[in-house]
Amino acid sequence: MNTTWSRFNVTSIVLGFAFLYLPIVLLIVFSFNESKLVTVWGGFSTKWYVSLFHNQGLMDATWVTARVGVISATVATVLGTLAALTLTRYTRFRGRILFSGMVFAPLVMPEVITGLSLLLLFVAVGLDRGFLTVTLAHITLTMCFVAVVVQSRLVSFDRSLEEAAMDLGATPAKTFFQITLPVIMPAIVSGWMLAFTLSLDDLVIASFTSGPGATTLPMKIYSQVRLGVTPEINAACTLLIAVVAVGVIVASIANKRREVQRQLDEQAAQRG
Repeated sequence: MNTTWSRFNVTSIVLGFAFLYLPIVLLIVFSFNESKLVTVWGGFSTKWYVSLFHNQGLMDATWVTARVGVISATVATVLGTLAALTLTRYTRFRGRILFSGMVFAPLVMPEVITGLSLLLLFVAVGLDRGFLTVTLAHITLTMCFVAVVVQSRLVSFDRSLEEAAMDLGATPAKTFFQITLPVIMPAIVSGWMLAFTLSLDDLVIASFTSGPGATTLPMKIYSQVRLGVTPEINAACTLLIAVVAVGVIVASIANKRREVQRQLDEQAAQRG
């Protein structure tokens, strides 16, 4: 019976991963297809990657997406970290429940509702839709995710380290930048990467809040897919997957090295 359950579990895992990742593998494989027909293999070729870099529409959309992602992720990381600090360190203040609900509302709110609400807001204040509105919308969407990641790290943070630093004469600001910030930095980096990835992936909210000259890459790909998938789209998606994968690997290696260095420092302190 144990063997049967073991085989069942292995089969379930294999089928689950195949369902999730086999389409991505096929997309990557057919991005190197010689034929214009994306479902018919015509031989190995990299010409669609060359064609991609000569497609001005896709390149403009990629540049817009990169700028929106970097700016929105950076601002969302700052605001999300401040929100997490407020909710963790200041547990009693007037309006805390309302503030917490406003911070975490985009987590449970359907993106269609969020996009429509932001569209009505921008129209009401007379703000023309474009690069700025897409960036503000993505900040609103991703800030709550950063707050959740950073707050989870702050909950397990040892406050005695801060107390020891202030007992030795450090100011609250110096304690934060030299003690608290380095400890929670892995969570902040993870939050930034999550916010950047969500910004790259967003289609619904960007569709509501974008305007002339602010077409993101997901919007461009979606508009072209409606007319038919082309090998250039496969190449663009493959490069996007590669960028995200490299970023995740680099961040994982950096966090691992930081953790090893921290353990070595602790061992050295104990020996001393």
